Amino acid sequence: MQKIQDIIVRRNITIKDALKLIDQSSKQILLVVDDHGKLIGTVSDGDIRRGLLKGYCLDESIEKIYFTEPTVVYINDSKENIIRLAIAKKIHQIPIIDNSGNLVGLETLDDLVTEQRKSNSVVLMVGGQGTRLGELTKTMPKPMLHVGNKPILQTIIENFAKYGNTKFILTVNHLSHIIEEYFGDGSCFGVTIDYVHEKQRMGTAGALSLMRDKLTEPFFVMNGDLLTNVNFEHLYDFHMSQEAMGTMAVREYDFQVPYGVVNVENGLIVSIVEKPIHKFFVNAGIYMLSPDVLSLVPDGKFFDMPCLFEKIIAQDNKVASFPVHEYWLDIGRMNDFERANIEYSEIFDASR
Repeated sequence: MQKIQDIIVRRNITIKDALKLIDQSSKQILLVVDDHGKLIGTVSDGDIRRGLLKGYCLDESIEKIYFTEPTVVYINDSKENIIRLAIAKKIHQIPIIDNSGNLVGLETLDDLVTEQRKSNSVVLMVGGQGTRLGELTKTMPKPMLHVGNKPILQTIIENFAKYGNTKFILTVNHLSHIIEEYFGDGSCFGVTIDYVHEKQRMGTAGALSLMRDKLTEPFFVMNGDLLTNVNFEHLYDFHMSQEAMGTMAVREYDFQVPYGVVNVENGLIVSIVEKPIHKFFVNAGIYMLSPDVLSLVPDGKFFDMPCLFEKIIAQDNKVASFPVHEYWLDIGRMNDFERANIEYSEIFDASR
């Protein structure tokens, strides 16, 4: 996702100034926003030329020439969907907005189709025993269970690699030899893999204390039993733009109370709400962390990721949330595993 500070404009700038900005930038487009940062249009060299042909002067504002209905994508849209849209619309630049319409970035087709390897590490927590899946995980680590035609962990690694993230650290414990024998050093999958062995259960964050020397720049952490097509590049860019110490991917979860809820004050009924729906954001098990958080992780102790975020917040450091609206499934129980196998081909095979 391209940085956009140098191409954001208001609609009151002159056509002449717009031309200068387009000429100075390699992006060939200007992004027009309102006073609240919401995208309201775009200006290209073609828009300016058409305006001049209609008789507008260089000293006039871009008010009457900017394009008010640009094609946009959302921060959660996958790389594959963005590429398909760009090709279908025959456009090379697509603004990125969040769910409130705020401008957050720009994708270019050239960057999307050009593989760019990132230096950031991806930490995958794959040491759990997966006891809720019963017999399936007695002889096989849960991340190695096949969904579709491959292990869950392979799908995770391949999805990160699509965004140029090829440096992996796997925290292993339960039946670790199966994972190590399958993936090796990662070279057969076009990535590099290091292994960190948990000698005891350390929770979803405790093992980070074993790899402080390996994590010197912002890094991903993800549970090894998730299937998702979240845009990892957008997650990284969002974390950096927020200047956060930690960013947690969150999912909206709703729960309907199966009864009429009675609201009582001082012994009197003041209202009755029939089967209300309550909505919450829940932890999606995907994180972007800055190296500074490692000093908050205790040595050699069980420590979960929510505890780490509580520590970050307690020290008044910035914590961001990244809403995930794309496909996401936590394979925790047998019905999740069965659902994943039913949905896999539609969600993942179709995007390759």
